[in-house]
Amino acid sequence: MTRTTIAIMVILLAMVSLAGTLSAQSQLRDEPAVRDGIIYVGMAYEIAKKCDSIRARTFRGLTYLQSLRATARDLGYSQAAIDAYIDDSAEKRRLEDIARAQLAALGAATDDPASYCTVGQAQIAANTRVGWLLR
Repeated sequence: MTRTTIAIMVILLAMVSLAGTLSAQSQLRDEPAVRDGIIYVGMAYEIAKKCDSIRARTFRGLTYLQSLRATARDLGYSQAAIDAYIDDSAEKRRLEDIARAQLAALGAATDDPASYCTVGQAQIAANTRVGWLLR
């Protein structure tokens, strides 16, 4: 084999290896540190929307969402992948459904706004991530 052939083979092997590494990275929706954080924000938003006595900590929530972007970048996701995840309407609906299901599991009932207040007050008292996003 000539040096050129060997060089081409090395380059091709490197490209195949890089492609395998990139495809092995999980989808951003499967990263609990990011996905769960978005769900917590959604839960806090829903509580604040349904309960007149509880407010969302808007600045804290926006700062937290920015930290989730940074977490995704630290995990190796590109800005394009992060933007695609954020802009995905189907994923947004899926996460909203999960947030609502978790609220229901905690006792919030869509036809009972007071139940959202009860859940929100419990989250605040327990200083959960959802409670941390509320006041």
